[in-house]
Amino acid sequence: MSKAKILKDMISSGRTLVMPDAYDPLSAMIIEQMGFSAVQCSGYSIAIAEGLAEPDLDFERNLAVTAEIVKAVSVPVMADGEDGFDDIVLTIKAYMKAGVAGINIEDQVIAASSGSAIKKVIDREAAVAKIREARKTAVSEGTPDLLINARTDALLAAESRSAGLKESIVRCNMFLAAGADLAFVTNVASIEEVKTLVKDVSGPVSIAAGLPYNINNFSIKELQDCGVARVSLPSIAIQTSIAALARTLKMIKETGEFTELGNNGLLCRKEDLATLANKKSQH
Repeated sequence: MSKAKILKDMISSGRTLVMPDAYDPLSAMIIEQMGFSAVQCSGYSIAIAEGLAEPDLDFERNLAVTAEIVKAVSVPVMADGEDGFDDIVLTIKAYMKAGVAGINIEDQVIAASSGSAIKKVIDREAAVAKIREARKTAVSEGTPDLLINARTDALLAAESRSAGLKESIVRCNMFLAAGADLAFVTNVASIEEVKTLVKDVSGPVSIAAGLPYNINNFSIKELQDCGVARVSLPSIAIQTSIAALARTLKMIKETGEFTELGNNGLLCRKEDLATLANKKSQH
């Protein structure tokens, strides 16, 4: 069975699929080692690891890192196709060639990095056309089971939360009708919004969790209880990696000692390093 079919079956199983987001082969291998069934590539996290803002991460580098991640693990991998990089057909073909099992395609307008939190989305028809073309390409290229995760940023683009939620639901249903397998709404901040989406979207719903705007508002268990099909953790891996490294180096700089590293669980065991290295060599 293809990894695309395996991933699609996970989404339709009725059980919530939790997908931490990887930013390099090592983070992907750790995700697999910890027992997660699939890996989500995060353009946001890949960009941070490259010292860039997400809008400055180009197609070639995103694709290259994704291909490295696919080679490093045995579980299905979903790519972050961003907005399709101005050529949805080329993007779908390239990521399928890299071996991904699924791909995110979004409707936001990706502007040059400016630090602004304000988002815009393309019009409904253009967004739907992108999803339809993605599905058509997957079928014509011999990977009909490629999982298409259609993302909308309408919650941040609307004048109000209620208007954004309504627009998100409309777009999600249009995306699913156009061939998407999964409807992904970003910037969901409350369990009430989650329940509304699960109720009104006519298909599997994906929610991003563990983010600054919702990390204290709901748990994975609550999302499971609501019937969410997929939970992505878009920045947990990169944020915890940065924090752990910064804490370690700060401790060394301030004390000149190493004993606390072991006492605080900040050192990976030599055996674990060997396990990861051996695993990578097997792929």
